[in-house]
Amino acid sequence: MSAKKEDKPDLKGGAAPLVDKETAMMPQAAAVEKSLLSMMTLDPNEIIPRSIMNGITDEFFYVPAHRILWQLLRERYEKAQVMDVTSVAQELADRNQLEAVGGHPGLMDIYSLASSAALFETHFNMLKEKYVRRAIIQSSNRAASSAYTQEAEVETLLDQTEQDVLQIRESMQAGHNKWSLDLDIREFMNTMERIMKEGDVGPQGLSTGFARLDRMSNGLKPGELFVVAARPSMGKTSFLMNIVEHLILDEKKPVLVFSCEMPSTQLVERLILARSGISKQQILKERGKLKKQDLKKITDAIRELRESRLVIDDTAGISISELRAKARRVKRDQPDLACIGIDYLQLMRSHTKQAQNSREREIAEISGGLKNLAKELGIPIIVLAQLNRGPENRPGRAKGIPMMSDLRESGAIEQDADMVGLLYRNAYYATNEEEREKEGDNANLLLAKNRNGPTGDVPLSFKAELMRFVTRIVQEEDDQVPNE
Repeated sequence: MSAKKEDKPDLKGGAAPLVDKETAMMPQAAAVEKSLLSMMTLDPNEIIPRSIMNGITDEFFYVPAHRILWQLLRERYEKAQVMDVTSVAQELADRNQLEAVGGHPGLMDIYSLASSAALFETHFNMLKEKYVRRAIIQSSNRAASSAYTQEAEVETLLDQTEQDVLQIRESMQAGHNKWSLDLDIREFMNTMERIMKEGDVGPQGLSTGFARLDRMSNGLKPGELFVVAARPSMGKTSFLMNIVEHLILDEKKPVLVFSCEMPSTQLVERLILARSGISKQQILKERGKLKKQDLKKITDAIRELRESRLVIDDTAGISISELRAKARRVKRDQPDLACIGIDYLQLMRSHTKQAQNSREREIAEISGGLKNLAKELGIPIIVLAQLNRGPENRPGRAKGIPMMSDLRESGAIEQDADMVGLLYRNAYYATNEEEREKEGDNANLLLAKNRNGPTGDVPLSFKAELMRFVTRIVQEEDDQVPNE
Protein backbone atom coordinates (compact mmCIF):
# COMPACT_ATOMS: atom_id res chain seq x y z
CA MET A 1 0.00 0.00 0.00
CA SER A 2 2.84 2.40 0.80
CA ALA A 3 4.48 1.73 -2.57
CA LYS A 4 1.22 2.66 -4.28
CA LYS A 5 1.18 5.99 -2.45
CA GLU A 6 4.69 6.81 -3.60
CA ASP A 7 3.67 6.33 -7.27
CA LYS A 8 1.25 9.24 -7.08
CA PRO A 9 2.62 12.62 -8.17
CA ASP A 10 2.93 15.21 -5.44
CA LEU A 11 0.84 18.15 -6.69
CA LYS A 12 1.91 20.33 -3.74
CA GLY A 13 5.49 20.53 -4.98
CA GLY A 14 7.01 18.44 -2.20
CA ALA A 15 4.71 19.47 0.67
CA ALA A 16 3.07 16.68 2.68
CA PRO A 17 -0.65 16.09 1.94
CA LEU A 18 -3.04 17.80 4.34
CA VAL A 19 -5.24 14.71 4.73
CA ASP A 20 -4.58 11.00 4.45
CA LYS A 21 -7.56 9.91 2.35
CA GLU A 22 -7.23 6.30 3.44
CA THR A 23 -7.61 7.01 7.17
CA ALA A 24 -9.67 10.21 7.27
CA MET A 25 -13.39 9.88 8.05
CA MET A 26 -15.97 11.40 5.76
CA PRO A 27 -17.85 14.34 7.33
CA GLN A 28 -20.94 12.97 9.07
CA ALA A 29 -23.34 13.62 11.93
CA ALA A 30 -24.97 10.31 12.90
CA ALA A 31 -26.61 11.73 16.02
CA VAL A 32 -28.18 14.57 14.03
CA GLU A 33 -29.48 12.13 11.42
CA LYS A 34 -31.05 10.05 14.21
CA SER A 35 -32.59 13.18 15.77
CA LEU A 36 -34.26 14.26 12.51
CA LEU A 37 -35.63 10.77 11.90
CA SER A 38 -37.03 10.77 15.44
CA MET A 39 -38.83 14.06 14.72
CA MET A 40 -40.33 12.48 11.58
CA THR A 41 -41.76 9.56 13.55
CA LEU A 42 -43.23 11.88 16.19
CA ASP A 43 -44.81 14.45 13.83
CA PRO A 44 -44.64 13.08 10.27
CA ASN A 45 -47.21 15.46 8.75
CA GLU A 46 -45.14 18.46 9.84
CA ILE A 47 -41.51 17.32 9.71
CA ILE A 48 -41.45 15.15 6.55
CA PRO A 49 -42.90 17.84 4.20
CA ARG A 50 -40.58 20.44 5.79
CA SER A 51 -37.65 18.11 5.12
CA ILE A 52 -38.69 17.63 1.49
CA MET A 53 -39.20 21.37 0.92
CA ASN A 54 -35.79 22.07 2.45
CA GLY A 55 -34.21 19.82 -0.16
CA ILE A 56 -33.33 16.77 1.94
CA THR A 57 -32.53 13.79 -0.31
CA ASP A 58 -31.15 10.29 0.28
CA GLU A 59 -27.59 11.64 0.02
CA PHE A 60 -28.08 13.80 3.14
CA PHE A 61 -27.99 10.64 5.26
CA TYR A 62 -24.52 9.14 5.56
CA VAL A 63 -25.42 6.18 7.80
CA PRO A 64 -26.92 3.45 5.55
CA ALA A 65 -29.49 2.45 8.20
CA HIS A 66 -30.70 6.05 8.45
CA ARG A 67 -30.94 6.34 4.68
CA ILE A 68 -33.11 3.20 4.50
CA LEU A 69 -35.42 4.51 7.23
CA TRP A 70 -35.71 7.97 5.60
CA GLN A 71 -36.70 6.36 2.29
CA LEU A 72 -39.38 4.25 3.98
CA LEU A 73 -40.79 7.10 6.10
CA ARG A 74 -41.04 9.32 3.02
CA GLU A 75 -42.78 6.59 1.01
CA ARG A 76 -45.28 5.95 3.80
CA TYR A 77 -45.95 9.70 4.14
CA GLU A 78 -46.64 10.00 0.39
CA LYS A 79 -49.07 7.05 0.65
CA ALA A 80 -50.70 8.58 3.77
CA GLN A 81 -49.81 5.49 5.81
CA VAL A 82 -49.34 5.43 9.59
CA MET A 83 -45.84 5.71 11.06
CA ASP A 84 -46.15 3.66 14.25
CA VAL A 85 -43.16 1.52 15.13
CA THR A 86 -44.98 -1.80 14.64
CA SER A 87 -46.14 -0.99 11.07
CA VAL A 88 -42.73 0.40 10.08
CA ALA A 89 -40.92 -2.63 11.57
CA GLN A 90 -43.21 -5.01 9.70
CA GLU A 91 -42.65 -3.30 6.34
CA LEU A 92 -38.89 -3.32 6.91
CA ALA A 93 -39.10 -7.03 7.70
CA ASP A 94 -41.17 -7.63 4.53
CA ARG A 95 -38.41 -5.92 2.55
CA ASN A 96 -35.67 -7.87 4.34
CA GLN A 97 -34.28 -4.57 5.62
CA LEU A 98 -35.07 -4.80 9.33
CA GLU A 99 -31.64 -6.10 10.28
CA ALA A 100 -30.03 -3.38 8.11
CA VAL A 101 -31.45 -0.73 10.44
CA GLY A 102 -30.29 -2.57 13.58
CA GLY A 103 -33.34 -4.77 14.07
CA HIS A 104 -36.07 -3.93 16.61
CA PRO A 105 -33.55 -2.41 19.08
CA GLY A 106 -32.16 -0.04 16.40
CA LEU A 107 -35.65 1.03 15.38
CA MET A 108 -36.78 1.53 18.98
CA ASP A 109 -33.65 3.62 19.61
CA ILE A 110 -34.91 6.17 17.06
CA TYR A 111 -38.58 6.02 18.11
CA SER A 112 -37.73 6.54 21.78
CA LEU A 113 -35.33 9.45 21.21
CA ALA A 114 -38.17 12.01 21.39
CA SER A 115 -36.33 14.91 19.70
CA SER A 116 -37.97 18.32 19.86
CA ALA A 117 -39.38 19.69 16.58
CA ALA A 118 -38.14 23.11 17.69
CA LEU A 119 -34.63 21.90 16.87
CA PHE A 120 -35.48 21.08 13.24
CA GLU A 121 -33.78 24.10 11.61
CA THR A 122 -30.66 23.76 13.75
CA HIS A 123 -30.27 20.05 13.08
CA PHE A 124 -31.17 20.42 9.40
CA ASN A 125 -28.42 23.02 8.90
CA MET A 126 -25.90 20.71 10.61
CA LEU A 127 -26.98 17.83 8.38
CA LYS A 128 -26.72 19.96 5.24
CA GLU A 129 -23.23 21.15 6.15
CA LYS A 130 -21.97 17.56 6.42
CA TYR A 131 -23.68 16.62 3.15
CA VAL A 132 -22.09 19.58 1.31
CA ARG A 133 -18.65 18.71 2.63
CA ARG A 134 -19.05 15.11 1.46
CA ALA A 135 -20.31 16.30 -1.94
CA ILE A 136 -17.23 18.51 -2.35
CA ILE A 137 -14.95 15.59 -1.49
CA GLN A 138 -16.76 13.24 -3.90
CA SER A 139 -16.72 15.81 -6.71
CA SER A 140 -13.01 16.43 -6.15
CA ASN A 141 -12.30 12.70 -6.17
CA ARG A 142 -14.18 12.25 -9.45
CA ALA A 143 -12.29 15.14 -11.02
CA ALA A 144 -8.95 13.80 -9.76
CA SER A 145 -9.73 10.29 -11.03
CA SER A 146 -10.67 11.61 -14.50
CA ALA A 147 -7.55 13.78 -14.55
CA TYR A 148 -5.33 10.79 -13.67
CA THR A 149 -6.89 8.42 -16.24
CA GLN A 150 -6.88 11.13 -18.96
CA GLU A 151 -9.96 9.56 -20.55
CA ALA A 152 -11.97 12.78 -20.86
CA GLU A 153 -10.88 15.84 -22.86
CA VAL A 154 -9.64 18.71 -20.68
CA GLU A 155 -12.50 21.00 -21.79
CA THR A 156 -15.07 18.34 -20.88
CA LEU A 157 -13.37 17.66 -17.55
CA LEU A 158 -13.31 21.35 -16.62
CA ASP A 159 -16.95 21.81 -17.61
CA GLN A 160 -18.11 18.76 -15.66
CA THR A 161 -16.13 19.77 -12.57
CA GLU A 162 -17.54 23.29 -12.66
CA GLN A 163 -21.05 21.90 -13.15
CA ASP A 164 -20.64 19.60 -10.13
CA VAL A 165 -19.55 22.52 -7.95
CA LEU A 166 -22.44 24.64 -9.22
CA GLN A 167 -24.90 21.86 -8.36
CA ILE A 168 -23.48 21.68 -4.84
CA ARG A 169 -23.94 25.43 -4.46
CA GLU A 170 -27.50 25.17 -5.78
CA SER A 171 -28.25 22.39 -3.29
CA MET A 172 -27.35 24.83 -0.50
CA GLN A 173 -30.08 27.14 -1.78
CA ALA A 174 -32.71 24.39 -1.91
CA GLY A 175 -35.82 25.31 -0.02
CA HIS A 176 -35.17 29.06 -0.17
CA ASN A 177 -37.47 29.56 -3.17
CA LYS A 178 -40.58 27.62 -2.29
CA TRP A 179 -43.21 27.39 -5.00
CA SER A 180 -46.67 28.57 -4.06
CA LEU A 181 -49.79 28.02 -6.15
CA ASP A 182 -51.51 30.80 -4.25
CA LEU A 183 -48.76 33.29 -5.15
CA ASP A 184 -48.94 32.33 -8.85
CA ILE A 185 -52.73 32.72 -8.86
CA ARG A 186 -52.40 36.07 -7.11
CA GLU A 187 -49.87 37.22 -9.74
CA PHE A 188 -52.29 36.19 -12.51
CA MET A 189 -55.13 38.09 -10.84
CA ASN A 190 -52.91 41.18 -10.50
CA THR A 191 -52.02 40.97 -14.19
CA MET A 192 -55.70 40.65 -15.15
CA GLU A 193 -56.57 43.60 -12.96
CA ARG A 194 -53.87 45.75 -14.60
CA ILE A 195 -55.08 44.76 -18.07
CA MET A 196 -58.70 45.66 -17.22
CA LYS A 197 -57.64 49.01 -15.76
CA GLU A 198 -54.81 50.02 -18.08
CA GLY A 199 -55.26 47.93 -21.23
CA ASP A 200 -52.03 46.55 -22.70
CA VAL A 201 -49.50 46.09 -19.87
CA GLY A 202 -46.60 45.21 -22.18
CA PRO A 203 -44.58 42.02 -22.45
CA GLN A 204 -44.15 39.76 -19.43
CA GLY A 205 -40.58 38.92 -20.46
CA LEU A 206 -37.71 41.17 -21.53
CA SER A 207 -38.63 43.78 -24.11
CA THR A 208 -36.67 43.61 -27.37
CA GLY A 209 -37.44 47.19 -28.35
CA PHE A 210 -39.52 45.97 -31.32
CA ALA A 211 -43.18 46.38 -30.37
CA ARG A 212 -44.67 43.80 -32.73
CA LEU A 213 -42.08 41.19 -31.81
CA ASP A 214 -42.79 41.85 -28.12
CA ARG A 215 -46.53 41.37 -28.69
CA MET A 216 -46.03 38.10 -30.55
CA SER A 217 -43.45 36.68 -28.14
CA ASN A 218 -44.78 38.33 -24.97
CA GLY A 219 -41.15 39.26 -24.35
CA LEU A 220 -38.00 37.15 -23.97
CA LYS A 221 -38.56 34.87 -21.00
CA PRO A 222 -36.15 33.08 -18.64
CA GLY A 223 -34.81 29.80 -20.00
CA GLU A 224 -35.78 30.53 -23.62
CA LEU A 225 -33.50 30.14 -26.63
CA PHE A 226 -34.24 32.65 -29.41
CA VAL A 227 -32.50 31.83 -32.70
CA VAL A 228 -32.23 34.65 -35.25
CA ALA A 229 -31.07 33.19 -38.57
CA ALA A 230 -30.20 34.82 -41.87
CA ARG A 231 -27.99 34.66 -44.92
CA PRO A 232 -24.74 36.72 -44.81
CA SER A 233 -25.11 40.53 -45.13
CA MET A 234 -28.74 40.59 -43.98
CA GLY A 235 -27.85 42.50 -40.81
CA LYS A 236 -28.32 39.84 -38.14
CA THR A 237 -25.45 41.24 -36.02
CA SER A 238 -27.07 44.68 -36.22
CA PHE A 239 -30.42 43.22 -35.18
CA LEU A 240 -28.85 41.53 -32.14
CA MET A 241 -26.98 44.68 -31.13
CA ASN A 242 -30.17 46.76 -31.51
CA ILE A 243 -31.81 44.50 -28.91
CA VAL A 244 -28.70 44.67 -26.72
CA GLU A 245 -28.67 48.48 -26.98
CA HIS A 246 -32.30 48.65 -25.90
CA LEU A 247 -31.67 46.37 -22.90
CA ILE A 248 -28.47 48.02 -21.61
CA LEU A 249 -29.33 51.67 -22.31
CA ASP A 250 -33.13 51.92 -22.18
CA GLU A 251 -33.92 49.13 -19.74
CA LYS A 252 -30.65 49.58 -17.76
CA LYS A 253 -30.07 45.82 -17.56
CA PRO A 254 -26.79 43.88 -17.64
CA VAL A 255 -26.17 41.88 -20.83
CA LEU A 256 -23.38 39.50 -21.86
CA VAL A 257 -22.42 39.28 -25.55
CA PHE A 258 -20.21 36.62 -27.10
CA SER A 259 -18.88 37.83 -30.45
CA CYS A 260 -17.20 34.99 -32.34
CA GLU A 261 -16.89 37.01 -35.55
CA MET A 262 -16.35 40.72 -34.83
CA PRO A 263 -13.84 42.21 -32.37
CA SER A 264 -15.35 44.06 -29.43
CA THR A 265 -14.10 47.42 -30.78
CA GLN A 266 -16.38 47.10 -33.81
CA LEU A 267 -19.40 46.23 -31.70
CA VAL A 268 -18.77 49.20 -29.40
CA GLU A 269 -18.40 51.49 -32.43
CA ARG A 270 -21.72 50.24 -33.80
CA LEU A 271 -23.46 50.84 -30.49
CA ILE A 272 -22.15 54.40 -30.17
CA LEU A 273 -22.99 55.40 -33.74
CA ALA A 274 -26.43 53.78 -33.68
CA ARG A 275 -27.24 55.45 -30.36
CA SER A 276 -26.02 58.87 -31.47
CA GLY A 277 -27.72 58.70 -34.87
CA ILE A 278 -24.50 59.87 -36.55
CA SER A 279 -23.19 57.62 -39.29
CA LYS A 280 -19.53 56.83 -39.84
CA GLN A 281 -19.87 58.11 -43.40
CA GLN A 282 -21.00 61.48 -42.03
CA ILE A 283 -18.00 61.63 -39.68
CA LEU A 284 -15.59 60.78 -42.52
CA LYS A 285 -17.22 63.30 -44.82
CA GLU A 286 -17.21 66.22 -42.39
CA ARG A 287 -14.03 65.24 -40.52
CA GLY A 288 -12.95 68.20 -38.38
CA LYS A 289 -16.09 70.18 -39.28
CA LEU A 290 -18.59 68.03 -37.39
CA LYS A 291 -21.32 70.21 -35.89
CA LYS A 292 -21.37 70.81 -32.13
CA GLN A 293 -24.81 69.21 -31.73
CA ASP A 294 -23.55 66.09 -33.55
CA LEU A 295 -20.47 65.91 -31.35
CA LYS A 296 -22.72 66.22 -28.30
CA LYS A 297 -24.85 63.30 -29.53
CA ILE A 298 -21.72 61.16 -29.83
CA THR A 299 -20.36 62.15 -26.41
CA ASP A 300 -23.79 61.52 -24.85
CA ALA A 301 -23.88 58.06 -26.44
CA ILE A 302 -20.36 57.35 -25.10
CA ARG A 303 -21.39 58.44 -21.60
CA GLU A 304 -24.50 56.23 -21.69
CA LEU A 305 -22.52 53.24 -22.88
CA ARG A 306 -19.79 53.78 -20.29
CA GLU A 307 -22.44 53.74 -17.53
CA SER A 308 -24.04 50.56 -18.87
CA ARG A 309 -23.40 47.03 -17.64
CA LEU A 310 -22.43 45.47 -20.95
CA VAL A 311 -19.89 42.63 -21.03
CA ILE A 312 -18.39 41.58 -24.38
CA ASP A 313 -16.28 38.47 -24.94
CA ASP A 314 -14.81 38.33 -28.45
CA THR A 315 -12.99 34.99 -28.20
CA ALA A 316 -12.85 33.55 -31.73
CA GLY A 317 -14.04 29.96 -32.14
CA ILE A 318 -15.11 29.71 -28.50
CA SER A 319 -16.14 26.22 -27.35
CA ILE A 320 -19.50 25.55 -25.75
CA SER A 321 -17.67 24.44 -22.57
CA GLU A 322 -15.68 27.69 -22.36
CA LEU A 323 -18.76 29.78 -23.11
CA ARG A 324 -20.72 28.07 -20.35
CA ALA A 325 -17.90 28.58 -17.86
CA LYS A 326 -17.60 32.29 -18.69
CA ALA A 327 -21.38 32.80 -18.60
CA ARG A 328 -21.58 31.20 -15.15
CA ARG A 329 -18.85 33.50 -13.85
CA VAL A 330 -20.58 36.61 -15.18
CA LYS A 331 -23.88 35.42 -13.72
CA ARG A 332 -22.15 34.87 -10.37
CA ASP A 333 -20.67 38.40 -10.45
CA GLN A 334 -23.90 39.98 -11.77
CA PRO A 335 -26.82 37.93 -10.38
CA ASP A 336 -29.34 40.13 -12.24
CA LEU A 337 -27.79 39.32 -15.65
CA ALA A 338 -30.76 39.77 -18.00
CA CYS A 339 -29.74 38.18 -21.28
CA ILE A 340 -26.94 36.59 -23.31
CA GLY A 341 -26.36 37.30 -27.01
CA ILE A 342 -24.17 35.11 -29.24
CA ASP A 343 -22.84 35.96 -32.71
CA TYR A 344 -22.93 33.32 -34.10
CA LEU A 345 -23.68 29.63 -33.50
CA GLN A 346 -21.80 28.02 -36.41
CA LEU A 347 -18.56 29.73 -35.35
CA MET A 348 -18.63 27.97 -31.99
CA ARG A 349 -16.96 24.62 -31.33
CA SER A 350 -17.43 21.48 -29.25
CA HIS A 351 -14.36 19.42 -28.39
CA THR A 352 -15.97 16.10 -27.44
CA LYS A 353 -14.86 12.99 -29.31
CA GLN A 354 -18.31 12.51 -30.86
CA ALA A 355 -18.32 16.08 -32.17
CA GLN A 356 -14.97 15.60 -33.93
CA ASN A 357 -16.50 12.91 -36.14
CA SER A 358 -19.61 14.79 -37.25
CA ARG A 359 -20.25 18.48 -37.84
CA GLU A 360 -23.99 17.86 -37.46
CA ARG A 361 -23.35 16.24 -34.08
CA GLU A 362 -21.13 19.17 -33.09
CA ILE A 363 -23.84 21.72 -33.92
CA ALA A 364 -26.40 19.61 -32.06
CA GLU A 365 -24.18 19.60 -28.95
CA ILE A 366 -23.72 23.37 -29.15
CA SER A 367 -27.44 24.03 -29.69
CA GLY A 368 -28.48 21.71 -26.86
CA GLY A 369 -25.78 23.17 -24.62
CA LEU A 370 -27.09 26.71 -25.16
CA LYS A 371 -30.67 25.68 -24.38
CA ASN A 372 -29.52 23.94 -21.20
CA LEU A 373 -27.47 27.02 -20.23
CA ALA A 374 -30.53 29.26 -20.66
CA LYS A 375 -32.50 26.99 -18.32
CA GLU A 376 -29.62 26.64 -15.86
CA LEU A 377 -29.05 30.41 -15.53
CA GLY A 378 -32.75 31.28 -15.80
CA ILE A 379 -32.25 33.91 -18.52
CA PRO A 380 -33.05 34.15 -22.26
CA ILE A 381 -30.30 33.56 -24.80
CA ILE A 382 -30.38 35.11 -28.26
CA VAL A 383 -28.14 33.27 -30.70
CA LEU A 384 -27.51 34.17 -34.33
CA ALA A 385 -27.23 31.44 -36.95
CA GLN A 386 -26.38 31.15 -40.63
CA LEU A 387 -28.82 29.87 -43.26
CA ASN A 388 -27.78 27.79 -46.25
CA ARG A 389 -28.22 28.94 -49.87
CA GLY A 390 -31.83 27.81 -50.02
CA PRO A 391 -33.38 31.33 -50.02
CA GLU A 392 -31.39 32.58 -53.00
CA ASN A 393 -32.02 29.42 -55.02
CA ARG A 394 -35.81 29.73 -54.85
CA PRO A 395 -37.57 30.78 -58.03
CA GLY A 396 -39.88 33.72 -58.67
CA ARG A 397 -41.44 35.70 -55.86
CA ALA A 398 -40.21 33.19 -53.27
CA LYS A 399 -36.59 34.13 -53.96
CA GLY A 400 -34.82 35.33 -50.85
CA ILE A 401 -37.58 34.27 -48.45
CA PRO A 402 -36.09 31.81 -45.93
CA MET A 403 -37.60 28.72 -44.33
CA MET A 404 -36.64 26.89 -41.13
CA SER A 405 -35.33 24.02 -43.24
CA ASP A 406 -32.62 26.44 -44.46
CA LEU A 407 -30.87 26.35 -41.06
CA ARG A 408 -27.37 25.12 -41.81
CA GLU A 409 -25.98 21.77 -40.72
CA SER A 410 -28.49 20.65 -38.12
CA GLY A 411 -32.18 20.23 -37.44
CA ALA A 412 -31.29 20.27 -33.74
CA ILE A 413 -31.24 24.09 -33.81
CA GLU A 414 -34.91 24.14 -34.81
CA GLN A 415 -35.72 21.53 -32.18
CA ASP A 416 -33.92 23.25 -29.28
CA ALA A 417 -35.10 26.79 -30.03
CA ASP A 418 -38.18 28.23 -28.34
CA MET A 419 -38.38 30.89 -31.06
CA VAL A 420 -36.84 31.03 -34.52
CA GLY A 421 -36.76 34.35 -36.39
CA LEU A 422 -35.70 34.38 -40.05
CA LEU A 423 -34.33 37.78 -41.07
CA TYR A 424 -34.32 38.83 -44.73
CA ARG A 425 -34.29 41.86 -47.05
CA ASN A 426 -35.82 41.42 -50.50
CA ALA A 427 -33.84 44.33 -51.98
CA TYR A 428 -30.70 42.22 -51.59
CA TYR A 429 -32.07 39.79 -54.20
CA ALA A 430 -33.46 42.41 -56.62
CA THR A 431 -32.44 41.73 -60.23
CA ASN A 432 -32.74 45.34 -61.39
CA GLU A 433 -32.69 48.90 -60.06
CA GLU A 434 -36.47 49.27 -60.28
CA GLU A 435 -37.03 46.29 -58.00
CA ARG A 436 -34.33 47.51 -55.64
CA GLU A 437 -35.91 50.97 -55.35
CA LYS A 438 -39.34 49.44 -54.81
CA GLU A 439 -38.11 47.37 -51.88
CA GLY A 440 -35.97 50.22 -50.50
CA ASP A 441 -34.89 49.57 -46.92
CA ASN A 442 -37.72 47.11 -46.22
CA ALA A 443 -36.81 44.11 -44.07
CA ASN A 444 -38.74 41.33 -42.38
CA LEU A 445 -38.23 39.08 -39.40
CA LEU A 446 -40.33 36.01 -40.08
CA LEU A 447 -41.13 34.46 -36.70
CA ALA A 448 -41.27 30.90 -38.05
CA LYS A 449 -41.40 29.17 -34.65
CA ASN A 450 -42.89 30.51 -31.45
CA ARG A 451 -43.46 27.87 -28.80
CA ASN A 452 -45.64 30.13 -26.67
CA GLY A 453 -47.42 32.35 -29.17
CA PRO A 454 -48.28 33.16 -32.79
CA THR A 455 -45.98 33.08 -35.79
CA GLY A 456 -45.82 35.59 -38.62
CA ASP A 457 -43.99 38.62 -40.01
CA VAL A 458 -42.41 41.42 -38.00
CA PRO A 459 -42.08 44.26 -40.58
CA LEU A 460 -38.83 46.22 -40.21
CA SER A 461 -36.78 48.86 -41.98
CA PHE A 462 -32.98 48.69 -42.11
CA LYS A 463 -31.02 51.94 -41.84
CA ALA A 464 -27.74 50.67 -43.31
CA GLU A 465 -25.74 53.81 -42.55
CA LEU A 466 -26.50 53.40 -38.81
CA MET A 467 -26.64 49.58 -38.78
CA ARG A 468 -30.08 49.91 -37.19
CA PHE A 469 -33.40 48.14 -37.65
CA VAL A 470 -36.57 50.05 -36.82
CA THR A 471 -40.23 49.04 -36.80
CA ARG A 472 -41.88 49.47 -40.21
CA ILE A 473 -45.53 50.52 -40.12
CA VAL A 474 -47.55 48.65 -42.72
CA GLN A 475 -51.09 49.46 -43.78
CA GLU A 476 -53.75 47.87 -41.58
CA GLU A 477 -51.03 46.13 -39.60
CA ASP A 478 -53.25 45.76 -36.55
CA ASP A 479 -55.90 43.97 -38.63
CA GLN A 480 -53.44 41.32 -39.78
CA VAL A 481 -53.71 38.21 -37.66
CA PRO A 482 -50.46 36.23 -37.41
CA ASN A 483 -50.61 32.50 -38.03
CA GLU A 484 -51.19 30.39 -34.93
